[in-house]
Amino acid sequence: MQEKWTYKNYEIQEGLKPGSKTFRYFFEIFQNGEKKCNYCVWISDDAMEKFDPSEEFDAVVSSQKDVWHEWVKGKIDDKDFRNRALKIEKQGQHEINLSEMSDHISPD
Repeated sequence: MQEKWTYKNYEIQEGLKPGSKTFRYFFEIFQNGEKKCNYCVWISDDAMEKFDPSEEFDAVVSSQKDVWHEWVKGKIDDKDFRNRALKIEKQGQHEINLSEMSDHISPD
């Protein structure tokens, strides 16, 4: 699943990380054809049931997409173009600066 939409003068491409066994959803942000950054949503396995009892990735995306779009729009409005992940765990959620991680994960 790869969807595209625009916000202000940015193009956003989004979709699930293909073949991932854990929930990884990516937003790639482009301006004038040039990639600005990645925003990601990661849901830990133990938090999946909170979003969908069957733990189906597509059902989770459908139920949360509007919330995540608002998060992306907020990042763009704040001109925060750092590579960020919204990590959702059973005990809560927090943002991670992906540039500081030792193991980089790409949307492909």
